Amino acid sequence: MTPAELDEALMASALAMGRRHLGATWPNPAVGAVVVRETPSGPFVLGRGATAPGGRPHAEPQALTIAGEAARGSTLYVTLEPCSHHGRTPPCVDAIRAAGVARVVAAIGDPDDRVAGRGFNILREAGITVDVGPGALEARLAHAGHIRRVVDGRPHVMLKLAVSADGKAGLEGRRPAAITGEEARAAVHMLRATHDAVLTGIGTVLADDPLLTCRLPGMADRSPVRVVLDGALRLPLSSALVRSLDIAPLWVIAGEGAPLEREAALNDLGVEVMRVGRGPTGGLDLAEALRLLAVRGITRLMVEAGPRVASAFVAADLVDEADIFTGPDPLGANAIDALEGLPLAALDTHLVEVETHTHGRDRLRVMRRR
Repeated sequence: MTPAELDEALMASALAMGRRHLGATWPNPAVGAVVVRETPSGPFVLGRGATAPGGRPHAEPQALTIAGEAARGSTLYVTLEPCSHHGRTPPCVDAIRAAGVARVVAAIGDPDDRVAGRGFNILREAGITVDVGPGALEARLAHAGHIRRVVDGRPHVMLKLAVSADGKAGLEGRRPAAITGEEARAAVHMLRATHDAVLTGIGTVLADDPLLTCRLPGMADRSPVRVVLDGALRLPLSSALVRSLDIAPLWVIAGEGAPLEREAALNDLGVEVMRVGRGPTGGLDLAEALRLLAVRGITRLMVEAGPRVASAFVAADLVDEADIFTGPDPLGANAIDALEGLPLAALDTHLVEVETHTHGRDRLRVMRRR
């Protein structure tokens, strides 16, 4: 294995560490780190770390603590530029210098103005060799939420769709339909677990009374924040979302004119209500809603909604990724289109297919921004 191939392999290990806590570290990115020492028989891993749930402690000091004194003269592989600013904890660059690390290999730099090359410069000034680039493509995917929030002031948006073989999402009369099987539904629960928040519309809530939690065995604590777009605050106080506040938070985004007494009633039950103005088409301003979520720390948002909300996100060019689960059976010509008022091919305008998978009888297409 060449030195470049070795760097790629060890960075892949760091990326795998960071992915363990995707969806649980917001507002911080889910970073992974591995401390390695070269030996005559090859690289020996001294310590591994991942950003902890809640965002602290960071991956680098965890890995270095495990390595202990053996970290002196070692190489640290980390998926994102180490932080160089004081927050709730000291900068990671301080821990790296104190540990006596000889070389740092980072997948990508951090666009955050408080870091943005400063972390690398501090390490180089301390005599530490810094190399950037191994695993960069995968790191940009893993840290897409952090990057989008820092650069664009909004979360990375993943639109999940379940569509029939003929591109429909529900039966005539807006009645729900079972489109995909158990394997695909389990995959959706895992997607929820890896996102900070999941968003739906009040129409879906009134029709389906969903929980939007992660119900894989032993993973209830990985359930995301639930967000409902509810312009007039019609959310029933007895809904499954409200009844499950002990599992995961519930945020409601309402219109500016929604009744204050409804907001107070929801607040009394522990629901957070925020308000936004109306967008160009008369619905809630989605761009403003995303900015509010970013201010509250959300970096990765899963949109799991009906055809109207899904179409609104697509039309506003606010979809960065789409996971489309297609079932094997048609629903018929009178069924409801997956995107209200838009063909499913509208996704092709800004997204391109990058992966396909099978889940039982269902097919998953993953599309990402061009």
